[in-house]
Amino acid sequence: MVNFNGTILDSENANLASNRGFLYGDAVFETVKIVDGKVLFSEDHYFRLMASMRVVRMEIPMDFTLEYFEEQILDLAHAEHCSASARARITVYRNDGGKYLPVGNEVSFIISVSVLGNPLYQISSGDYEVDLYKDFYVAKQLLSGIKSTNKILNVAASIYANENGLQNCLLLNDEKNVIEATQGNVFMLTGSKLVTPPVSEGCVNGVMRRQVLAAAKNMGNLEVSEQVISPFDLQKADELFITNIIIGIQPVSKYRKKEFGSAVAEALLQRINTQIRLG
Repeated sequence: MVNFNGTILDSENANLASNRGFLYGDAVFETVKIVDGKVLFSEDHYFRLMASMRVVRMEIPMDFTLEYFEEQILDLAHAEHCSASARARITVYRNDGGKYLPVGNEVSFIISVSVLGNPLYQISSGDYEVDLYKDFYVAKQLLSGIKSTNKILNVAASIYANENGLQNCLLLNDEKNVIEATQGNVFMLTGSKLVTPPVSEGCVNGVMRRQVLAAAKNMGNLEVSEQVISPFDLQKADELFITNIIIGIQPVSKYRKKEFGSAVAEALLQRINTQIRLG
């Protein structure tokens, strides 16, 4: 089932033939995690979605409030009996009509959900090897930082990783700096300094990225900074990890010949889980 503009329907009733999100990538989205009937970090997700809609000049409906956003997601999760632990995606697209130039800026939305296992985040065991993806580069611009449905570069990079026996790829911007992974933000620990690229480099301003930055600053023993990361910097790092709202924190075990630890990543994840438990 899906939630289409507030009505729960069978998935096959969602029409894609004239959908501008499907035809032109004229859509933005948020992926959220549901735990115990609540949308985690819902304000961050909601305001990022609103900001994305404004960037691409979509008209925001008057009733599309934070409360409405949460209600629509949770209604579908309850209908699918997965409100204890689930992943939900809300996609907002410009209504049908026109070609590259739309006939208007009014929007519709569609929500889908799927069940998850453990509601709390866990560090996954096993090898997690990454390398650089250099076939295409992310433009260092505002559009690169929003969650739009135009993610063909990420798709191509994910295929490249799979074909080369990697678990992920690190994306570069057009100045050849590391900005993010195919589906999450990147953090690098060198000594006691934790660094992540600034959003001005072209990376998505991830919701979990914000939680990790806040948790790291509260640890007291880390210097936390948003600054440019070059491929050369990765060879000097002690830890490298990827963050997103579904996995939480994914430590990288290997980049080329360099192997990494995960102690700080694990400590940060414990803090975030504690925050979730306390609600």
